[in-house]
This record gives sequence, structure tokens and C-alpha cells, in this order.
Amino acid sequence: MAEQSTPATPDASPPTPSSKRDASKEGAVGTASPKEASSGNDPLREAVSQKPSPGGAISRRRLIGTAGATGLALGAAGGAAGYAAAPSADQAVPLSSLGADEVMFHGKHQPGITTALQARGHLVAFDLAAGAGRREAAALLRRWSATAQRLMAGEAAGSEDTDVARDAGPSSLTVTFGFGHSFFARTGLEKQRPIALDPLPDFSSDHLDKARSDGDLWVQIGANDALVAFHALRAIQKNAGSAARVRWQMNGFNRSPGATTQPMTARNLMGQIDGTRNPKPSEADFDQRIFVPDSGEPSWMAGGSYAVVRRIRMLLDDWEKLSLKDQEDVIGRRKSDGAPLTGGTETTEPELEKTDASGKLVIPVNAHARITRPDQNGGAAMLRRPFSFHDGFDTDGVPDAGLLFVCWQADPLRGFVPVQRKLDRGDALSAFIRHEASGLFAVPGGAAEGEYVGQRLLEG
Repeated sequence: MAEQSTPATPDASPPTPSSKRDASKEGAVGTASPKEASSGNDPLREAVSQKPSPGGAISRRRLIGTAGATGLALGAAGGAAGYAAAPSADQAVPLSSLGADEVMFHGKHQPGITTALQARGHLVAFDLAAGAGRREAAALLRRWSATAQRLMAGEAAGSEDTDVARDAGPSSLTVTFGFGHSFFARTGLEKQRPIALDPLPDFSSDHLDKARSDGDLWVQIGANDALVAFHALRAIQKNAGSAARVRWQMNGFNRSPGATTQPMTARNLMGQIDGTRNPKPSEADFDQRIFVPDSGEPSWMAGGSYAVVRRIRMLLDDWEKLSLKDQEDVIGRRKSDGAPLTGGTETTEPELEKTDASGKLVIPVNAHARITRPDQNGGAAMLRRPFSFHDGFDTDGVPDAGLLFVCWQADPLRGFVPVQRKLDRGDALSAFIRHEASGLFAVPGGAAEGEYVGQRLLEG
């Protein structure tokens, strides 16, 4: 399976509906011990703990695996992808336990990168207000970090909390912060702007709406409960105060953990299994591909990553007119189980040179899965962590739906760009998708205890 997960078995019964946010304020939220947090058994590098229930304390940390999208344009089938989040393949997670999951805010990397993919997500970009500069940006990131830490622990946002999520636990909430290209000129930090943050090149398949692209600041919010996710979004927006204004916002969703009889790789809105060939945290070169090394430049990006964000609309009416065989030929994989058309299971390596009785390639030369394979792109790799979206219908009654594509890499010029250029030149999937918005953001490393995200940049 695509999920690189660890069995998540609580030591006690899951929280009951009577578990209240007030209890979490009194120390009810479980915290991983230093020994647990440094355990080599954690493939995600992020501690996840469980909140005790009235029936007894849950002492065992729950580890959630990653699962990313598989194709580049969609995260649908490609090999240059990353593992998206999913529970253990061995044991299903009871739905009633989801609220207790807590992701730690502090760490070497920010949360929301290798964290298990959540059921609900919000992506939002901000522009600094006129006259706001480095000082205002530092104060804003300090406020945002403090708020994110409280919310991820299942606590109230502050003295003016809206109580939207009062009855819920942390629900695997993560809040992740990044900086856009324009941020550095606005704050007088041009010399600290990474080369890897140079604007993405134009792609022939782009139909980008500039109003829904880029931005000075970017925030990614994910949670396994819709109200918890919205609560965090509202708190972050209110925290912006007069320092920044919302530039654009996008809302997404994924299948909820526990919604299937057994954990499995997710499907996207085209019905394709989506998350088969992403890099795994257990691989020796995972950190090298996804995170900026401690010796990297600029130094403030150590432990950070770069996020490419694309709003990709799926032309579902056209896609759904295709026969099953035609859909599978476009992707290069079986729709039923994600296995390559050359046979086997979801994780079987495709036989790219295999032909049928007539001498025709079984996996077409322009199949999405073929084009996005790392060995077809000089080893280019990225960790895909998308959300699906559905924003109603346009004036012609066509669904405005698709993928909020988010991919992570140590260098987008070596990860995203070469693969997207190749897709531009002949991916069969391109006829059924439209890239409508785009952004590239530098996401610094995680904040240590007593620090805020971006402090090394803004106070360095």
C-alpha cells in the first residue's frame, strides 16, 4: 500500500462525546515524552499524541502514516510523487478516536508536511498591508505561532475565542506558514530571499488567475474535523489584524480516516487511487529530497521546504464520458485498485516496455503514470499532499471541482519544474484538467520551544 503507516492502537477506549475543550485546558491533552519524541520508530518525525478520555488515560502515542498524491498534475498516478497520509494498513482507526489526535507544533520541521493527510483543509494567502514591514511581519508571525500552538493542543485561540470548536479535541490540526517571493521586498529582506523561490516558469497548460495566485504569506490548515479546521482559519484571519489582508482562500477535503472498512490509498474526484508512488519517510534520501539541509542556503531555511500550490480544475463532465478503458489508458493504472496496466498490485513496478499481442505498449507513451515516474525525470521527486475541492458550478452548469495540489521539495527547480515541463509536452491527462492558480512559498523549519516560525529570518 502507499501508506507508510504504523499501527495506531490506543491503550484505552477512545474519547466519548462528553470530552470537553475545558478539560484540555487543565492538562488533559497527552504529550509525547522526550524518549518517545526522539524514537527512531516514528517515520514522520512528528509526535502525535492522544487526549485522555473520561474512561482512562491514553498513554500510547498514535503514529499516523503519510500518503501523498501520485501524479504531478493531479497527484493522481505518477512516480515522482510523495506518500499522502493514511492510517495503518493493519488496523482501522475508530472514528470516535479522531478528535483526540494531537500533532506537536514545535519541532525540526513545521507540522503539516509529513503529517497524515487530514479530512479537511484550508489554504489561504495574505498580503501585508500598506506600510507594514519587517517589524509588523515579525509581530504577526509571533501571534500566529502562539495561536497555532494553542489550537493544535486543543485549547482556545485566546481570550476572544469564538467557541466554534469548544467541544472538540485537537483532531490532528496542523497550521503551517510560508513566505512568498513578494514578502522579501515588502520587508526589506531581499538579500535573504532564496534562489529556489524564483518565480515558476510559464507552462503552456496554465490558465492562471493572478488574483488567486502567489501572495506575501501563505498558511495551510488541516484537521480531521471541519469545525476545528474552520476555527483555526478564523483565528488566523482575525490575528492578522491590520498587518495583513486575505489575498485568496481555498477550501478542500479528503476522505475521513476510518471511512472505509480498512485503511487504503485515497481516491481523487476522478475516482482514481491517488497516492501510490510518493517518496516514503523511511527512504534514506527522503530528507534530502524534501527538506533543506542544515548546511543549506540561506541558513534561515534549514529544516524547511518549498511548497508549490496549484488549483487544478478537473473537467469532470469530459472525463466521465470516457470509457473505463480510456480512463485507465490516460492514467496508466487500473481504476479499481491502482495497479499498473501491466499487472500486479498497486505497488507493483510497471513494465514500461511491455507490449500487447499487437505490439502496442500496454502503458501508453503519454500515460500520466509513465511521464511522472522519477526514473523518467532524472530522479525528480516531491511529496504531494493535496486536498480535493468543489466550489459549486459555473454559469454553464459545469462543476467547479478538482484538486488543491500541494507538493513539497527541497528545491522546486529540481522537483516540480522539470516534471511539469514534461507533462506540458504530452501528458494525456492534460486534456481533462486546467491549472487555474499557482503559488510558490518558502516554508521555514519548525520553531523550537520559545520561538515563533520565521524568527531566524525576521530577527536574524
